This record gives sequence, C-alpha cells and structure tokens, in this order.
Amino acid sequence: MASSSPDEPPAKETPGTECPIYEEVICLDRAEQNQRLAVEELIKTEASYVHTIELCVCDIRVHLQQKQLPDIDLEGLFSNIDDVLCVSKRFLKGLEATVSQEPEQLLLISALFQEFKEEMESVYKVYCACYEQALLLVESYKKDPRLQQEIVETLNTTVPHTGASDLSFFLVIPVQRVTKYPLLLQKILENTSARDNAYSALQSAASAMLEINANINEYKRRKEVATKYSKVEHLTLRERLGRLNKHSIAKKTTRLSRLFMHEAGIVPKTEDKEFDHLEEKFQFLASGVTELKENVTSYLNNLQVFLLSKPQECELEMEGAAQQYRRLAGMLHRTIFPEFRRRLDQLVYQPLCSLSETLKGPQQLIRKRLDKLLDYEEIEEKKSETGNVTYDEEATMNTYLAINTLLVSELPTFNQVAMQWLGQILRSLVALQRDLAKQVLQEAEIELAQLPHSHVPLPTFWKMVKETLRQSGAQLNSFCQKFETVMPSPVVQPLSPAEERRVLSLVSKHGPEKLYQVTSNISGSRDLDLTLQRGQIVALLHEMDTKGNTNRWLVDAGGHRGYVLAGKLQPYHLVQSQKPRMQMLAPDAGVERRRHSYTLPETPRPQVLVTPPAFQVVAGYAFTARSPHEVSLQAGQPLTVLEPHDKKGSKEWSLVEVNGQRGYVPSSYLMMVPTQELGGWSLPAWSLPTQQT
Repeated sequence: MASSSPDEPPAKETPGTECPIYEEVICLDRAEQNQRLAVEELIKTEASYVHTIELCVCDIRVHLQQKQLPDIDLEGLFSNIDDVLCVSKRFLKGLEATVSQEPEQLLLISALFQEFKEEMESVYKVYCACYEQALLLVESYKKDPRLQQEIVETLNTTVPHTGASDLSFFLVIPVQRVTKYPLLLQKILENTSARDNAYSALQSAASAMLEINANINEYKRRKEVATKYSKVEHLTLRERLGRLNKHSIAKKTTRLSRLFMHEAGIVPKTEDKEFDHLEEKFQFLASGVTELKENVTSYLNNLQVFLLSKPQECELEMEGAAQQYRRLAGMLHRTIFPEFRRRLDQLVYQPLCSLSETLKGPQQLIRKRLDKLLDYEEIEEKKSETGNVTYDEEATMNTYLAINTLLVSELPTFNQVAMQWLGQILRSLVALQRDLAKQVLQEAEIELAQLPHSHVPLPTFWKMVKETLRQSGAQLNSFCQKFETVMPSPVVQPLSPAEERRVLSLVSKHGPEKLYQVTSNISGSRDLDLTLQRGQIVALLHEMDTKGNTNRWLVDAGGHRGYVLAGKLQPYHLVQSQKPRMQMLAPDAGVERRRHSYTLPETPRPQVLVTPPAFQVVAGYAFTARSPHEVSLQAGQPLTVLEPHDKKGSKEWSLVEVNGQRGYVPSSYLMMVPTQELGGWSLPAWSLPTQQT
C-alpha cells in the first residue's frame, strides 16, 4: 500500500527541516515591519509636534497679544519658542525628505540627528531652563479670575479641539519632545539588525540625543544655582543681623582668613585666566555704564534747572536784537528743549537704567563665585589631606563648579549683547544732540535774518562790532571808577602778641613765601581737616592731599597741621609799613583785590625800601634730652643753629649750640623772634561804609 511505503516518512520530514528558516524569515519580516512603523512614528509625531507648536505661536500667542493684557508676561510664558519652532520645521523637512530614499533612509535619519545636534541643544536648553518659571506664571494667572477667564477664552477660540483648560498643556510639549527623541531612535535601533550598515549610525544618533538631554539637565541645574545666587536682596540691618548664626559666622570667618592668606601669599590663588579676562571686560563695561548713567542724570537735572530760568519773560527796556533774542529763547524753552529732554529720557536714560539693572545679576553672581571659590579651595585642601569629604562639602564644590562653568560660558555672550546695547544708547545720544543743534540753528537763522545788519558786508559788520565794544568798554570803565569811590578801602588792624609770635614761628620754619591767610571761616568735616577762623595765617606744606586731590592743601596753623580747602586761602607776604621797623601782612601783589573782569590802568606807586629785620632763634618749648646726641632746652632760651637738619638730611631735627653744648633738638621746638621790640604786625581789615545823610 502506498500508505505503508518506506519513502513516505522522509517526505513528511521535509517541512520540519525547513521550519527554522521559515521562522527566521518571518522574524526578519516582522522586525523590518516594526522598523518601518517606528520610522513612520518618528516622522508623523514630528509633524504633529510642529503643528502644535505653530498653533501655540501663531494662534494662541497672537490672540493674547491682540487682547493687550498688561498683566500677562508673554515673553516669560513662551520663552524662545520661536527658535524651537524654526529648528523643528527644518528638522521635519529633512525627515520627510528621507522617505523617498528608502534604502538609505536610516543612514540619512542618523546623519540628520547629528547635523541638528548643536542647534537642538542650543534652543531646547534655553526653553527647558525657563519652563519652570513659565509654570509659575501659569499658576499665578489661575489665581486671578479675570486673567484666567481671558486665557480660557483664547484657548476655546483658537484650539477648541484640544480641550485644554490652561497654557501648561502646550508649554510642556517641547520639553516632552526633546526627551522622546532617544526613545524613538532606540525603538528603531531595536528593530534593526546588528549587521545592518545603519546600525552603528543609529547608535551614534541615539547617544547624541541622550547627550543633549544630559547637557540640558546640567544647564538647568546651573541656571537654578545662578538664579539662587544672582538675586539682589535689599535687607535692612535688622534682617541682616537676624540671618547671623554660628554656621554663617564660622563660614564667613573661614572665607576671610582664606582671603587674608591669599593676599599675604601664604597659600596660592586658584587662577582661571579665561574667567579673569571675561570678568575684567565685564567690570570695565559695568563701570562705564555706571559713569554714563551718572552723567546723563546730571545732564537731565541741569537741563531741568535751565528750563526753570526764563529770562526772556522779564520786561527789559531794551531795543533792537533783544526782541529777537526773546522770541528765540521763548521758542527754545517752550518746545525745543522740553521735547529734547523728553526724548533724552525715553531713548537714553530709561534704556541706560534697564542696562544698569541687568548688570546687577552677573555682578552678584561674580561676587558669589569668589565666596564659593574660597570654600572650594578650603574643601580641596581638606580632601587632599583626609581623602574624603562630606555630602554637604561635595555639594558646595559642585555649586562653585556650576557657577564658574555658567559664567565662563555665558559671560562672552552677555558682554557682547551689553556692548551692543550700550553702543545703541550712545548712538541715540549722538543723534539727539545733532537733532537739537539742527533745530536750534534753524530757529536762530530765522531770527538772525530779521536783524538790521544781517545783510551788511563783513568789513562793515566788524567795524560795527568794534565800535560797540568801544562804547561798552567806556561804560564799564565809568562804572568801575564809580564802584571804587563807593567801596571803602582796607584799614590796618594790629595783631595780638600771641598771633605775632605764631606768625613769626611760621616764618622761621617755612619762610615768608609760604604764608597764606584764610579768607572765610573753615569748619573741618573730614579726618585731618582743620577748623580755622577768617583772617588766620597758616603756612603751606603741600599743595595736595594723600590721594592727589589738589583742592585740599596741607598747612601748618602754628602747632596743628591738617588739610583745608585751597579756595579759601589767599597768599600773603611781608611788606614795610609807614612806621619804622614795623611789619604788616598784606595780600600778594599777584592776587586781585576785587573780583571784576575789567582792570583799570595802574597809577605809578612810590617805591618803598624793604629792610629785613634782625631775628634771634629761641626755644619755643622746653625739651629734655633723651640721648647723648641731644641737648636740653628751656622755653625762651636763646640758641645758635649750626645745621638746620640732621646727618641724614632730615629737617625734623636741627643741630644747635646752647651754653657751650651741642646737640640735636626738634626743629618744631624752635622759633625766630626779632632782636628788638616788635614793631606791630598787622592784618588788613575792612570797615563798613558810613551812611551818608
């Protein structure tokens, strides 16, 4: 029978031997199908994602902008979603282009991810870093029924098919999308054979997307640290004292001691040339902005004071060009200058204030970096000694590294943007000044054209000017002569004996050419300042203070030395009075007696013979010798000065001879007095004019 034929069993075993091959083919077909589905999912979800972002940008945000709600911060809500949309649209276009090139599609998709790696990281890290702040804004808007109603109305009008009740539904989509790229690539990779040419390329693409997400998380952590430490807090003294505790005091003490060791060279500083260069540029920019802001503030204040003065409104009995001046000044005060001040405030001062406020965050972060650097160095030193650190110390080290990395990466861009901002402000200032000059010149030309000599030839015009100046000079000369007859002349007021001795001491120590007189009462308000009375005589020691300020002079007031304002001193010199052997102090011939710009022709004065008086050096104070090289003195004891300095040339000590003994004494203890009776030192004084009846 055919059924019992011995050849039949082998025939039945044939399908059994082919079954593993058949299953392998089925598995390959299933993997290829799953791979194709995964690629389709990547492209379709990307298209849906781009469409949703377009709805968010073009519909929702535009509708909210049209409502013009001042309490909604659209920039804080949507951040850089425009950049995200731009990158995503170009990425989607590249994905769709791979569909027609199916044999090489996986390689092209992998290459596309690698190509967009840097752009994706750049835009998504900014968006993800701002996402938490956007959610806080959404939650704050929910607490305001009016704003929440406006937002819900916008969503129902623009995207009713989504059923979204708040903006967080759309704001989270970019965050979810960037984290889904590694999963989609991993799904394609799982359904791709290891022997496939695109396998390694897909692995690289998946690793690149994982790296992007890791970098985004690290960037968010750095931004959180920066946000925490860059806030400028305005605390009262009570609040600052309330924050002090044992931990904060110990930490600040450790930082301060570390800083002292840096300055003393005990421990080396951690050098970061890249950061130091960026900080130097930033500080230079910050100081420039601060100085410019102060100057613009002063400019605006002075302009306001100028506008308050309106001399053109005074009724002066003047003819001719005065009328044109009144019209021109009135036009400038009513329209041109107020408009210039308004534009200056709007286009220069307000942007400058905004830039100054923007600089405060990085300034605070740079200061915090120094504090954390000191902590970091202290922990590093401990780690090198013990080999381990605590969890809190590790967190402190990571905080410093995060702040430093963020500053190094962000400061170049910040400096560049701030410089562009400052440059635009300066260009606006220059443009405003040009516009002001142009407007003033136009108005002035209109008024000048109405003057009678506007069309006079140039030689004739200069002749008119000279004649006018001659007449004005004659009027001024007459006025000055009348002024001299009305004002009283200075009278002589003798000095007291104590004042005479003090002045003689100043002359002996510093010379008559160093004498100055105080022109008005001086009340010392700073350290080392002197309080002096009007008419008091001092000797000049140095024409500037220790900081190089030439407005404060170092003087000797006859015992006390200190600083006074240079503008309140007037030079004096010794002259011969009419009485024999009598001296008086008078103002220096080079200083004008009265402050008027016109000087009368000087009349010849009789020459007076000046004879120097004879002086004797005496001890002004008692001095007790403290070494064999010194000699003791009694107050008023006459002596002979052998050398007005010591062996090193210092004028603090003088070599003298007293009663046959030689030795050094302080130069400030010596004074010079006339050998004969004092003839009457005197100061100029002014008497009030007598009332004439």
